[in-house]
Amino acid sequence: MLKNLFRPYDDKQVLGCSCGKHANESECQRSHQSLLDANRATDAELVGADFIEAAAVKALFPHDAKRRAFLKAVGQSTAMAAIATVLPIGALQSMAAETKTVGNIEKKNLKLGFIPITCATPLIMADPMGFYAEQGLKVNLTKVAGWALVRDRMLNHELDASHFLAPMPFTITMGKGSAQQNMKLAALQNINGQALTMSMKHINNRDPKNWKGMVFAIPFVHSMHNYLLRYFLAEHGINPDTDVQLRVTSPPEMVANLLAGNIDGFFGPEPFNQRAIYEKAGYIHTLSKDIWDGHPCCAFGTSEAFIQQNPNTFLALYRAILKSTVEANKGENRQQIAKVISTAGYLNQPEIVVRQVLTGHFADGDGHILNVPNRTGYDAMPWYSMGVWMLTQMRRWGYINSHINYQDLTEKVMMLTDAKKQMAQLGLDYLHHDDYQGFSVMGKPFDPRQPEQYVNQFTIKKLV
Repeated sequence: MLKNLFRPYDDKQVLGCSCGKHANESECQRSHQSLLDANRATDAELVGADFIEAAAVKALFPHDAKRRAFLKAVGQSTAMAAIATVLPIGALQSMAAETKTVGNIEKKNLKLGFIPITCATPLIMADPMGFYAEQGLKVNLTKVAGWALVRDRMLNHELDASHFLAPMPFTITMGKGSAQQNMKLAALQNINGQALTMSMKHINNRDPKNWKGMVFAIPFVHSMHNYLLRYFLAEHGINPDTDVQLRVTSPPEMVANLLAGNIDGFFGPEPFNQRAIYEKAGYIHTLSKDIWDGHPCCAFGTSEAFIQQNPNTFLALYRAILKSTVEANKGENRQQIAKVISTAGYLNQPEIVVRQVLTGHFADGDGHILNVPNRTGYDAMPWYSMGVWMLTQMRRWGYINSHINYQDLTEKVMMLTDAKKQMAQLGLDYLHHDDYQGFSVMGKPFDPRQPEQYVNQFTIKKLV
């Protein structure tokens, strides 16, 4: 029988500390590092596993006398078997081993795609802040001109992972609009942070009921921008398929088209809504948070094949992104982040424009200075309820032409369990709630456990 280095099953051993080799915890802390250093070259993993097992046994038997009496009464083998039934020692050891990927990663040089918008802030800032490097990764951040190109480069394996629109891993996995390939939405990049911006010529025409015949730009068909704009228009009695035109337009071209009078407005990402104000091309009509506060927009993801082939690499990348997302969400960091990511290598935008977006202290284009701290947020948790809502909108507008199992597809694509585990292991806080917790969009409640009923309630829809 293999003997644990710290002898937790020895009925003569006094477990005065976590590891069982010292009279008290203070002495343990002083000597533990030297113990690890001495064994690191050959059996660091063994030492770590033994330590976890010993600590677990001590937690179960905080009083040595009771532990030793138990061991004497039943013997070591029986005790080990009994303890194993109430303590997940193997699982604890496995989880600990997972946290030590640096030095074991399969692919250190990675190419990550991103669209130069503030939604990609966590992925971008992880580079200059050193979060990739601390995980043993060398990352090449690659600007991509549009979302279709992001999709195609991922499908062709030209990118290892990428900044995605949140619905894209679903549509690629379903083979909607492209070849089918299983994609994973590992973490959200941002929540909120979008807006409906209207041309200055409509400054006195604010009621959407009067917008029939107008032309609106969106960045991609399968985007939250499209789904939220459609929802917003329909709630005001406008059929987005028959009463207006929706044009797919790259975000940098939205402001130019607004200035040229080619479009009446756009529902787009930042910093282009704020850039339109900066250029005096339009005004902010509605922030996306006022349609659905806390909505997802962009995400970080990769292919299922990449994860399977490079599990340690992915785990290292995942941790860097999660850490960066938490840091991006701190209000006290926003001004510095704006300074870093506004540069030519990243967003290539005036710093003041990016700062107004990230701080939520901004001009609205109509003579007002607003203070909306949650205009843009960064919350990594890919809640299942969000995925189900996106799928209901695909169904509502005819992008999915048959009944699907909403929950099964959501749980296949969104890596919520993994995100929770990695956030916990990193010691990072996240909002605890029901994975399928409902919410409201423009005052209408959404129950993710009844998606088909939700879709059917709408008068304006396009079901195929």
